[in-house]
Amino acid sequence: MELSKKPEDMDRPTAEGNLLEQPKEKMLLTRNPLMKVRTYVLALRPWSLSASLLPTLLGAALAYRLPGDTGFSWCTLFLTLCTVIPVHGAGNVVNTYFDFVKGIDNRKSDDRTLVDHILSIDEVVSLGAILYLAGCASFVPLVILSPARMEHLALVYFGGLSSSFLYTGGIGLKYIALGDILVLVIFGPVSVVFAFLAQTGRVDWPIIYYAIPLALNTEAILHSNNTRDLETDCKAEIVTLAILIGRTASYLLYAFLLFTPYIVFVVASVRCSLWFLLPMLTLPRAFKIERRFRDPDAMRYVPRQTARLNFYFGMLYMISCLFASRLPFLLR
Repeated sequence: MELSKKPEDMDRPTAEGNLLEQPKEKMLLTRNPLMKVRTYVLALRPWSLSASLLPTLLGAALAYRLPGDTGFSWCTLFLTLCTVIPVHGAGNVVNTYFDFVKGIDNRKSDDRTLVDHILSIDEVVSLGAILYLAGCASFVPLVILSPARMEHLALVYFGGLSSSFLYTGGIGLKYIALGDILVLVIFGPVSVVFAFLAQTGRVDWPIIYYAIPLALNTEAILHSNNTRDLETDCKAEIVTLAILIGRTASYLLYAFLLFTPYIVFVVASVRCSLWFLLPMLTLPRAFKIERRFRDPDAMRYVPRQTARLNFYFGMLYMISCLFASRLPFLLR
């Protein structure tokens, strides 16, 4: 009889992270259509989507200041967002799937979509496929509207799409300490270049410099997440940068990733425009998060708080680029 089972036996996972049975409470909740939709949305980790939203908006803002022959198109911007964000969401879903299959996620993990049977494995796989299809479906009209050559747009877009899968799928770059490099490249230069190229039909290579502050800030999200999960990842026998350098060096790296963009903005404000001081409004919040990073009890909240900081930081940075009288390396 179920009443004779010990509580610890009911909560014990089997090999590879699967649980013995699906909680009845979860089954009842997911029968409600509205709750089901909410479950799918939460499975996308919406708090992390600023990592792809902000570089795309930044690339569009730079294109607005340096328009191509056809001018700036809001429709193109909308389609660009509809191609980038679903792919990012699909990458998050793929991450959920492979972390569960490899036995990395457990009851203490931040993402328990599969651990708690909130969604089934088949539902997660279907959701990932639908998101990839949605991104590709939006890419078709984007190619038609954009002044860029199709092969150039396709090279950047499908490079980003394949990277979102390879982060944990396939060779699993996350598991061999290469995930940090991938995030720096994809959620920085690649996203900014893609949005700029879609609007103007060309690539002004100095815009890559503008991607660096956002890329560093976004990498801080991933690095804080990997530092928080350092012990769990060690037990799962995977390798991340946080494991390689240890907790003390991970703190120093996090501080570098978090505060270096602010130094860049101070220099840009002195040399070009005071508008670049606008992102400095988020500096007090950055110091508060940095203190939490040093507190083991508060460390679990740091990745989401860093993502929230990334949103405000990125929005203010984009506004700075829109209104600055001079853009370093671009407008003299």
